[in-house]
Amino acid sequence: MPSRHQSSRVLVTLAAFVVVVAGMRAAEPLLTPFLLSALIAMICTPPLFWLQQKKVSTGLAVLIVVIGIMVVGLLLGTFVGSSLNDFANAAPTYQARLKEETIALFAWLSNFGIDASSQVLLEYFDPAKAMQMIAASLKQLGGVLTNTFLILLTVVFILLEASGFPTKLRSSLQDPDSTLTRFAEITTNVKRYLSIKTVFSLITGLLVTLWLYLFDVDFPLLWGLIAFLLNYVPNIGSIIAAVPAVLLAFVQFGLSRALIVAAGYVAINIVIGSILEPRFMGRGLGLSTLVVFLSLVFWGWVLGPIGMLLSVLLTMIVKIAMESREETRWIGILLGSNATETISTDTD
Repeated sequence: MPSRHQSSRVLVTLAAFVVVVAGMRAAEPLLTPFLLSALIAMICTPPLFWLQQKKVSTGLAVLIVVIGIMVVGLLLGTFVGSSLNDFANAAPTYQARLKEETIALFAWLSNFGIDASSQVLLEYFDPAKAMQMIAASLKQLGGVLTNTFLILLTVVFILLEASGFPTKLRSSLQDPDSTLTRFAEITTNVKRYLSIKTVFSLITGLLVTLWLYLFDVDFPLLWGLIAFLLNYVPNIGSIIAAVPAVLLAFVQFGLSRALIVAAGYVAINIVIGSILEPRFMGRGLGLSTLVVFLSLVFWGWVLGPIGMLLSVLLTMIVKIAMESREETRWIGILLGSNATETISTDTD
């Protein structure tokens, strides 16, 4: 009987998981702006709390933070929005030129005795379709970001609730001290992870923009923004961010310039992602490479391109929450990058 009862609980849990995932997928148009709002609000809570510590009223502090968000959003909208439209309009031209460059590359390889039929290879692998997919993904991302008013309004309400939420939580719980301690541990680690990741993502985006500008690749600010966003996805994100810029360099200048651009991406991500970031991040805030890939596929399937962007953050929140309870700690260890890691607030 106990084994049957345990099997029933597992089946009910799996069924509930399927229902929740199906509901999230159906609610993707509504859920995606809310998750973006939550991400922006989490990034903005440290300056909000800093202003409150300086005796600034909550309303004025939120107003200052929101004005800062609007200024940054206006700058991004001005520069990146035009780049998105220009790239989408030029995508058919880039596709044709990419196909021509690929055929020329096959012809060059044949001079070295490498027999490669361009027609056969293009039937199975057409790089022009990769450019088309990139344009479609950027267009979908731009479509989500155009819902600026709803996102900004949600951020305002989240920030207004942030300061009073612990008090409400304490009043509603039977054992507030233990629950608030666990909640504080989760939020502290999530904020720390997000703060460190945001700083290094910003550095990565700036370096990529400067590198591409140096070699006259079109839309360097757009690719820098993509590198900034996808740096939140460790290991895989840097590869995905490099693909459109390298393809564009190949279209514009040929193979040699594309290899130089790719080498720059590799150098930037080795220095930032493999040397500097792990030193500040600590061992306890890492995810297994397999978990990163699976979360990328899963959240991308559920929420589209924005889900891919938020995949690691959502999985990281689950990992930190699991490790905060003794009975679920084993799940957090399985999600981690090594078997002996524990959540630690100390840097190496």
